[in-house]
Amino acid sequence: MRKIALWILIFVLLCFFLPILFTKPFPTTETSEQNVSMQETNTVQQEIQQKEYDYKQYNTIRLFHANTGQIEELPLDTYLYGVVSSEMPASFEKEALKAQAVVARTYTIYKIQNNAQKHEGADICDNSSCCQAWISKENRLAKWEETTRDEYWNKIVSAVEETKGKIITYEGKPINAFFHANSGGKTETTLNVWGGSGYPYLQTVATAGEEDYTQYQSEVTCTKQEFIDKIKAKHSNFTIDFSQTNCIQILEYTDGGRVKTIQVGNLNFSGVEIRTLFGLRSANFMITIEGDIIKFSVLGYGHGVGMSQTGADSMAKAGSNYIAIIQHFYTGVEVVDVF
Repeated sequence: MRKIALWILIFVLLCFFLPILFTKPFPTTETSEQNVSMQETNTVQQEIQQKEYDYKQYNTIRLFHANTGQIEELPLDTYLYGVVSSEMPASFEKEALKAQAVVARTYTIYKIQNNAQKHEGADICDNSSCCQAWISKENRLAKWEETTRDEYWNKIVSAVEETKGKIITYEGKPINAFFHANSGGKTETTLNVWGGSGYPYLQTVATAGEEDYTQYQSEVTCTKQEFIDKIKAKHSNFTIDFSQTNCIQILEYTDGGRVKTIQVGNLNFSGVEIRTLFGLRSANFMITIEGDIIKFSVLGYGHGVGMSQTGADSMAKAGSNYIAIIQHFYTGVEVVDVF
């Protein structure tokens, strides 16, 4: 009887404990919500990453033509043929043209990502004062000498194709890839041109060899009365006494060697404002007064921010490849494949 009772007790205990041992515990409400929350967070992060880094969406761009008001769809690299051939002389070194192609591709993607509403129905325009210059193949060929047309066009196409899919990134994101014609020896920070907080990858860097591009050294002259009239058109309270020795004096220069602050008569101006008022090629200038004539001696061409195109050509002539050129003008960046 004792043995039978013992077996019955064992049987009862097994029936009670076996379901507990082999059944997965149901999660508490707190655990379930945490898991769901983590899953939702991961999904959102994946969607953000896909949206931010899915560069295939940029294989085709919508180009707004400023003169006609029409929008044209173009493959990205076909569009870049027109940009590179319009923005940089085809006579420049191949590695400089390749650097320009990567810069233009990066600039395009940055514009699309950050200025989507600027051009209704389009991604970017062909106005250089707003976005990037662009020219059609037909018009570009017509502007070149017949003897160089095929050579130059093939060189442009090759520069774009050999850098296909490459852009410039800083901390994993496309940079605002500013560029200009000639820095006059040093590039400039955005802070000294447009103000704001600036970009960490757009620093002042020296550029050797730019003095050889003498076509970017210029002069602008005007009479004293024309000088007064141009300033008074913007500042009605302006006065100046040309009999005073220090009636015009530069007070401060930027790190890039451009005029930062200049005193003219009773007012102080930024170098950028004087450049705009008198149509100077850059804010790197000197002023001299010769009788009734005021002369601006100007070095460089453009705002001076980012890659100098003549600087890129000079580096290419010295043996630098396009990646070295890009990493010289944009601090702490990477050139990566995204297509």
